[in-house]
Amino acid sequence: MFTGRCEIDPALQRLVVEGFEFPLGVYPVVSMEPCAGYVMGFEPADGNDTEGEWEEWPDRYVFDIVVPENRIASVCRSLFTLLPGRVYPILDILGHDAFREIDPYISYCLVGLDHLTDAVQRYSAFFFEDGMCGFGAMCDDPFIYIFVDEHKIITVRVQEQDKERVERVLQAYDLSLVDEPMGADAVMHEHRSVLRTPGDQPRLLGVDQVIEKLRTNWHLTLNIDIETNLDDDANELGVTGWRCFARLFNDDPNQHQLVEILLTADSLHHLEDLVFEVTDQIPAPDDKSWDEIVILSADRLETADFLRECKTDSNPEKVAMKTGKVIKYKLL
Repeated sequence: MFTGRCEIDPALQRLVVEGFEFPLGVYPVVSMEPCAGYVMGFEPADGNDTEGEWEEWPDRYVFDIVVPENRIASVCRSLFTLLPGRVYPILDILGHDAFREIDPYISYCLVGLDHLTDAVQRYSAFFFEDGMCGFGAMCDDPFIYIFVDEHKIITVRVQEQDKERVERVLQAYDLSLVDEPMGADAVMHEHRSVLRTPGDQPRLLGVDQVIEKLRTNWHLTLNIDIETNLDDDANELGVTGWRCFARLFNDDPNQHQLVEILLTADSLHHLEDLVFEVTDQIPAPDDKSWDEIVILSADRLETADFLRECKTDSNPEKVAMKTGKVIKYKLL
């Protein structure tokens, strides 16, 4: 199911404050007193399912849980036992898009719980230490939401009938209600990626390779409106410059091609059309055709950065920003 492995960069040093171990990938940069424990609140039903705007979430209790790094994997494994056999996996990545802080991925089809737990076990260094990712899963029958954010704070949402089950798990780890649990997110802090780059060990997976495997095996989709081009404040950006990476496959699993593309587009849908146009021009080995094209990432660039990457004269750049087109591509 999942192959390869990832390792933590051995040069990284862990911050420990008053016996509380912070994740290698997210840590405070000012003095603080960490506090393990949880807070619990109640959230009433929301959404507007009758008008089809979005699916309504029921009345639920929400737990925000702070635990030191050396216990978070165990707590999560116990919480995952609350989930049924099939779930909707979730993955958040602090990505490289100039106008969006987080790339939110979710599966719109139910995936076996073993797909979630197998990946979490194999890539535990990424999930529990890396400060650039958050992950979890949810289900709607019964409604359960479990998510570990990029600060490694655990959020659990359940209906009333499962509230005591969550409390029993937390009590088993000597976690109690506190006025304010204090993790790295409570003060000024830094995020960083923690995985070793493959370098001279090609069997090691880097961050991009782990994300690619998760997107495939968890059937993840970028959870944004592909018909618009909005920033985090919902401002319409129009045509922007993008850097895109795509992988081309044919019927031979050992033959695939990675391509980097610089282009302009006014939406992710527009970008996909342009990517398919340019990849149609790339010949496959042995006179075969590409059977599948997978867009691995599509990040918008600030205009000045994009034009610098294009390295063309000024007039064509201005035309390209207005019309939307493929500027250049290269095989990797």
